[in-house]
Amino acid sequence: MYLTKEEEKMLEGEFGETARKAMNLLVRLGDIYGAEKMVEIQSAQAAGVSYKTIGDAGLEFLEGFADEGARVRVPCFMNPAGMDLKNHREMNVPEEFAKKQVEIVEAFRKLGVVTASTCTPYLAGNPPLFGSHLAWSESSAVSFANSVAGARTNREGGPSALAAAIIGKTPCYGKHLDENRVAEVLIEVSADLVEPADFGALGHIVGKIAGKKVPAIKGIKKATINQLKMLGAAAAASGAVALYHVEGITPEAIKTMPVKEGFQTHTVEQKDLKNAFEELTTTKEDVDLIAIGCPHCSITELGSISEMLDGKRLEKEMWVCTSIAMKALSDRMGYTKKIEESGAKLVCDTCMVVSPIHEIGFRKTATNSGKAANYLPSFNGQKVEFDSVKNLIERYSK
Repeated sequence: MYLTKEEEKMLEGEFGETARKAMNLLVRLGDIYGAEKMVEIQSAQAAGVSYKTIGDAGLEFLEGFADEGARVRVPCFMNPAGMDLKNHREMNVPEEFAKKQVEIVEAFRKLGVVTASTCTPYLAGNPPLFGSHLAWSESSAVSFANSVAGARTNREGGPSALAAAIIGKTPCYGKHLDENRVAEVLIEVSADLVEPADFGALGHIVGKIAGKKVPAIKGIKKATINQLKMLGAAAAASGAVALYHVEGITPEAIKTMPVKEGFQTHTVEQKDLKNAFEELTTTKEDVDLIAIGCPHCSITELGSISEMLDGKRLEKEMWVCTSIAMKALSDRMGYTKKIEESGAKLVCDTCMVVSPIHEIGFRKTATNSGKAANYLPSFNGQKVEFDSVKNLIERYSK
């Protein structure tokens, strides 16, 4: 891989030990994937934040970098932690877990990482520009950045994203290159898509069809940012979709659908959508927890949920997960008050997937997220009910 004079000096340690370690990691990664050069990045997004996922070894790694005086060169936002950083006691998070989680967040803060603790950094102050290069690691955020914003990023691991943030560059391979952004699978949709959960179910189907390939989707007449967010998150969970195109909607497919010759064509009908809902539902019993916000809720989603909950009283515990930035807006708009008056909790900084919900005591969780429904059984030992927010509120409130 070609390195500039400055990059060579970083690799040789002239910019310090931390920069040498970071550059060495990136060069090795570039060699593995055949990158010809490094590319400057607009921003980074670091995963590996929850103590549930990285444990003591991850904490030691972060503290080692922080103690060496490392600092990020570009804006770098932090993925969700394992708890609400302000209200973890209200979540009944074990104290030892909370102590370790605070230490992880402090290590990121010392590195200069913005401790926004969100999987939707594009809603919380880190919006990617069309065509810009990034080093993001959260799968749903990667999908959104590539597909909806038209930026360019691979799905980075936590260490490589942090290394790229410290150097300000990443190896130029994969989704950074034009030839790897052309769709290989065509999916024609005739099913009706109304609720965000419908887009999550579609994403679940798309991910299973596409796997690691780039899918092009036809037949979606209109879609909001929130709906595309749900689609991409689910497709990244059931498959490994880092980029998708929607004809006439996503920026790289507004005029011409970029599809390779000899592509496969698949159809998604109403019955397929129904089957996806059934496949993602693993329990018919009443749940212990209703968990919304994977990916984190936007302000418009919080407004919609607050209206659905207005005047109702929940019979089950409900978490509405979002970022601290969206909560500030929700407070100002009066949405938080309506949500909490129903008995629900507006939970910041975390979500049902990366928090220790099994240790807290939950065994059955309802969600409208295709991503969460995919991960909760294996990551958290949960039985899952998958449905729209509207239906879940009607079922579990009075």
